Amino acid sequence: MIISKTPLRISLFGGGTDYPAWYRDHGGAVLASTIDKYCYITCRYLPPFFPHKHRIVYSTVETVNDASEIKHPAIRAILQNFKEERGLEIHYDADLPAKTGVGSSSSFTVGFVNALKALRGELVEKNELAKLAIHLEQNVMKENVGVQDQILAAYGNFNKIELNQDDSFNVIPVTLNPERLISLQNHFMLCFTGVTRIASDVVVAQLDNIKNVSSHYIKIRELVEEALSVLKKPNTPIIEIGKLLHESWLLKRELSSTITNPEIDSIYQAGLDAGAIGGKILGAGSGGFILFFAQPEVHPIIREKLKHLIQVPFKFE
Repeated sequence: MIISKTPLRISLFGGGTDYPAWYRDHGGAVLASTIDKYCYITCRYLPPFFPHKHRIVYSTVETVNDASEIKHPAIRAILQNFKEERGLEIHYDADLPAKTGVGSSSSFTVGFVNALKALRGELVEKNELAKLAIHLEQNVMKENVGVQDQILAAYGNFNKIELNQDDSFNVIPVTLNPERLISLQNHFMLCFTGVTRIASDVVVAQLDNIKNVSSHYIKIRELVEEALSVLKKPNTPIIEIGKLLHESWLLKRELSSTITNPEIDSIYQAGLDAGAIGGKILGAGSGGFILFFAQPEVHPIIREKLKHLIQVPFKFE
């Protein structure tokens, strides 16, 4: 039996520039980190004593005789693409819910590909694993997704990812002194809006509108460098990251009409009113997790103001 443990992620700056519709013309970059929340997949060859060939357990249980009958789109696509002939038993569990902006779909794809390769006795390098996951999601599953989630899930840790026009990418680890990293982590609050959504559907309007808001994408890309500059200068107050996050959110919410809604705006404003410096909705928007940046001493005030939301402590991986 193979067990894979693949991290979820929080994207801080540059989100949106990792879509091919943008970076193939202009290049892109993101600043993001995986966190101490994971997607777990167990995978084994199923003994031939059952009336079914495959057994898949996630929020439902599927027992089928052919991969084409599998309802889970990622498992179906991966098994068909890999031309897996033997019967499999697959279990999926995660620390955070799916469809919430923390990269769970790509974490699943990376984790399952990694587990299936290992079950076959194959080891796959991080670069190849990320590229294979991108290919499966974009070209096989035909999903409207960027590339940062697959890269982060494959590489882990806190990175700047540079996206080149030829589809290649560079993963540059962000190295901070321990005190600076702890200070950064201690300013974040992660809250669940209670709304799940399918990112591939939400992002359609955003992709259709890229040419109309190109100046926004250029500035969103620039904020990656500005944030890195702040992080690497110990004498620069860490609260500047919060201000940049707020600026980034104001830009992101104008990329399309599907990114935010009155409920999200109300939550964000409540956080600001309670003392947050900035924040953003994670992932494609329209629901999922919202991230706040605030001085630690005002966290209890924000927590009380938003006590109707589930709040999730986390650390960068």
